[in-house]
Amino acid sequence: MNDQSQKGLGSGFHIPDPTNLPTLKGSVSDAEWDLRVQLAATYRLCALHGWTDLVFTHISARLPDEEGEERFLINPYGIMFDEMTASCLVKIDLEGNICQDTPYFINPAGFTIHSAIHAARENAGCVIHVHTPYGVAVSVQNEGLRRYTQFSMIVNNDLAYHDYEGIALELDERERIVNDLGDKNLLMLRNHGTLTVGPNCAIAFLRMYFLENACKTQIFAQSAGTDNLHEESQAMADTVQAQSAGAFQPGSGDNLVWPGLMRKLNRNNPGYDQ
Repeated sequence: MNDQSQKGLGSGFHIPDPTNLPTLKGSVSDAEWDLRVQLAATYRLCALHGWTDLVFTHISARLPDEEGEERFLINPYGIMFDEMTASCLVKIDLEGNICQDTPYFINPAGFTIHSAIHAARENAGCVIHVHTPYGVAVSVQNEGLRRYTQFSMIVNNDLAYHDYEGIALELDERERIVNDLGDKNLLMLRNHGTLTVGPNCAIAFLRMYFLENACKTQIFAQSAGTDNLHEESQAMADTVQAQSAGAFQPGSGDNLVWPGLMRKLNRNNPGYDQ
């Protein structure tokens, strides 16, 4: 157990280059290693799509229980998304304790948000939270995401909202995050950013792809003024959600999109599986 505080360090700390770490392959279970690789790939894919805020957002994944104790992986604080590796990811429990030997520590705000959802939702295999200009720009709008585009109608009925409470450092916010999310899989964090939940990394990523594109196209459309914008009805959003729901079932959209994304990542930014 690493005894560094993940709640903050004094000045002068050192964050090692993740490419210099010895690999954990062979020293963790096959299931854990596979999930580490998938999660590191997700970080780098988010970087390729521009969904980053230096080191200040998070993606987490649930690990198999260890002796009945829940564990999940999250990014080490100070490592960029485009340099994330399977071996540098940090294993923690739902109390925020680091459960491995590691030179890294974690961001407590990431622990607050992600642990809340993993603890409450058995189907939360992966949680992605980002701060993009377009997602944040929609999050400040009183009416939130509008039914302007097919992107938005795909996610509209699965989107919840959580009011801003400052940087997520207070643990009592977790209950409100969970209550606001309910059984939905996408969350607009007001004045803050976007979040998606999936049974695996691929589906959480696919949901974020549609949510972020919905936000981006909304801002583009509004840049020409709002007087002439056509918003579809709730009934149409219901239809589009029903038509697209299969894409978010395990074995469907993930199998269709994820292999191609891995090929793209291997061409453009290999090394996540170290």
